Amino acid sequence: MKVLKFGGTSVGSVDSIKTVIEILENNLANGEQVAVVFSAMGGVTNRLIEIGKMAAAGNAEYIEFLKVVEERHFAVVRGMINVKNQSGTFAAVRGLFNELGDILRGVSWIKELSERTLDLIMSFGERLSTLVITEILKSKGISAEFCDARNIIHTNATYGMGDVDFEVTNKQILEYFAKTNALQCVTGFIASTADGVTTTLGRGGSDYTASIIAAAVDASVIEIWTDVDGMMTADPRKVANAFTIPSISYAEAMELSHFGAKVIYPPSLQPAFAKNITLKVLNTFNTDFIGTFVQKTANKKDYAITGISSIDEIALVNIQGSGMIGVAGISGRLFTALSLNDISVILISQASSEHSICFSIDPKNAQKAREVLEKEFSHEITLGYIDGISIEKSLSIIAIVGEGMKKSTGVSGKLFSVLGKNGINVVATAQGSSELNISVVISKSDLSKALNSIHGVFFQSETRSLNLFIVGVGLIGGTLLEQVKNQTTYLREEKLLNLNIAGLSNTKKMLLDPDGIGSEQWRERVNEEGVKTSLPAFVQRMIELNLPNSVFVDCTSDKDIVQYYNMLLDASISVVTPNKVANSGSYAEYISLQRTALKRGVKFLYETNVGAGLPIINTIQGLMASGDKFLKIEAILSGTLSFIFNSFGPGVRFVDVVKEAKAKGFTEPDPRDDLSGADVARKILILAREVGVPLESSDVRVAQLLPENCLAAATVEDFFQELIISDDYFAKLQSDAEANGEKLRYIATLENGKAFVELRTVDAQHPFYTLSGSDNIISFTTERYKDRPLVIKGPGAGAEVTASGVFADIMSISSYLG
Repeated sequence: MKVLKFGGTSVGSVDSIKTVIEILENNLANGEQVAVVFSAMGGVTNRLIEIGKMAAAGNAEYIEFLKVVEERHFAVVRGMINVKNQSGTFAAVRGLFNELGDILRGVSWIKELSERTLDLIMSFGERLSTLVITEILKSKGISAEFCDARNIIHTNATYGMGDVDFEVTNKQILEYFAKTNALQCVTGFIASTADGVTTTLGRGGSDYTASIIAAAVDASVIEIWTDVDGMMTADPRKVANAFTIPSISYAEAMELSHFGAKVIYPPSLQPAFAKNITLKVLNTFNTDFIGTFVQKTANKKDYAITGISSIDEIALVNIQGSGMIGVAGISGRLFTALSLNDISVILISQASSEHSICFSIDPKNAQKAREVLEKEFSHEITLGYIDGISIEKSLSIIAIVGEGMKKSTGVSGKLFSVLGKNGINVVATAQGSSELNISVVISKSDLSKALNSIHGVFFQSETRSLNLFIVGVGLIGGTLLEQVKNQTTYLREEKLLNLNIAGLSNTKKMLLDPDGIGSEQWRERVNEEGVKTSLPAFVQRMIELNLPNSVFVDCTSDKDIVQYYNMLLDASISVVTPNKVANSGSYAEYISLQRTALKRGVKFLYETNVGAGLPIINTIQGLMASGDKFLKIEAILSGTLSFIFNSFGPGVRFVDVVKEAKAKGFTEPDPRDDLSGADVARKILILAREVGVPLESSDVRVAQLLPENCLAAATVEDFFQELIISDDYFAKLQSDAEANGEKLRYIATLENGKAFVELRTVDAQHPFYTLSGSDNIISFTTERYKDRPLVIKGPGAGAEVTASGVFADIMSISSYLG
């Protein structure tokens, strides 16, 4: 025999019931002997509880609520049974509602709702759904019989969750099924005492009904039909990449369900498990999907863990004190006191020092637990042996579960590493010696982030994600988005990486969407859906979203935006930027950013601060990390000034070269901003700090390049006139260099702890002599590269190379996802 059980959503509407009928017809057509257990229609049990409480409170509106429930059942009858055959079913349904109405009137008169009466009221949900479906089956010519489980399943008089008398129950089930060959439609969830008083079977009651019957008749399989494709690796409402677990063991299913997985409730299936009956979890709304097989021993899996489960809200109770160390019986007294007061403990953690014990409970029991324990340990608290009872709320539990953990090393390390990388603090942890479950207690606000992070690192066949929040989508930011778009397919297919654009902002509008803005139509979406830009609001919303693996990308040169870097890093959000402001501000601010990033385990990357896409800062950091010492740095760090002095030669006026540079877009609107050397000074300052020289911006000496008359010019046009007037000055600089076989170069130097920027001449032996175009060049003289300096040369400006440098920084963060 096969036992099928259909949950509330499966019998919740005409369309879903049609599918149920098809499933049953297919089983019967295959010659299967079938018993089927039905839950109440989805939401009906909760509504009946509400109606009962309303009646007990004297609220006459319960009558209207009851009519709504009645009409829902009548609607199914009208939708599924031919008009000529409806009257008998209508009468039977109406008879049950009349009976229920009488009970509720009694409740409203005495204004009391006992657990015994509530069990009776709740029983109508299963009795009604099962009656209606039985009549629908009969109307289709199927030999079906209504089976009231109260006649075959008996419990004690514990209402709300009766204890089954299996000796009596098994005998009655066997006797009942021996007398009939018809399809048995059994009411789930309900039972009765030996005296015929209605009881219920508690959480997972309909699963329990199916399990009890299957175990009694030695069924070959139990099919649990629900509204999902089986048991999932995580809650799909919280983890978009969750997928179905094909095979799972009884023990694994038990652990996952304890920590929040609600597809099935394995404790209620224990009778079937005891007889090694296979369980299938199937989807009524996707009947072709294979679902999940639950067996004593699961098939071998590709992953170290089977699934991730969670409890959204718990309270953590901590009892500690020096008087607990080495004292026998403390734990016994603690948990006995909780048990006697019906307070269930979800998780326990105790340090080997015995100085403290913490455990998690349902938050609704928190105050009661405090009172119970303060009473139990009042003597020890008074004497100071125990410090007191502390309770922390707004916490969640995450459990990773899997029998594969026994054979896999590093599972715990992987778990705590991914939590740490995402700035998720572990408040408490517990692991049993069976190595089947590792549980951690975290802040509730971090739950979604933690679930997605853990799922990503343990189930890496699924694409991992970086969530990007990009501020500044002009030339560099826009080019970056174009590069991301062009690489999307490659990254997903070859690197299993998804770059999710979760936020964009320009000077006018901003848009945040945790599900992704996309790199295709981002301009249209920002313009149409964006709201007025507010940088504080953008940053705050980004922190509130608390997405795993978040990266803030600042593609601006905004001086105000850097004030948020520390806040973002402290919120475990990595920062990538070509913006030089933060690193060229005060040394204290520079160090603060570095330390915050290190403390939080996130990245602060700014390769493009110097040399655009050239690997300058990465090279410095690599050499420093490996123990090399820098003796001298020489660099041409301005593409504009590089072009100007590479183009300035015999027979060429300096003013004409500057005008050409401006025409090509190499200079700022006012070329004096480039010729002042301020930007080069910022860059050499950043490099000095990277090699460990703690300079302030005022410590960098910049030799004046332009004559005073050029600097004093009122307008850009006037400036060019003054350059013409000063032509002899620049011509002499060039001719003197030429006469000595040298060339003019605008060079930044760091040596002996001092930084200076100046126009110099270099001879043919110098690596900067042959520089051309607008390239940057940098020379490192270190202990290892003393005789022959390490030279890096290439384009040091431009949107494409800068954006590619930013992209490279983003990609380097992806390597830390695990």
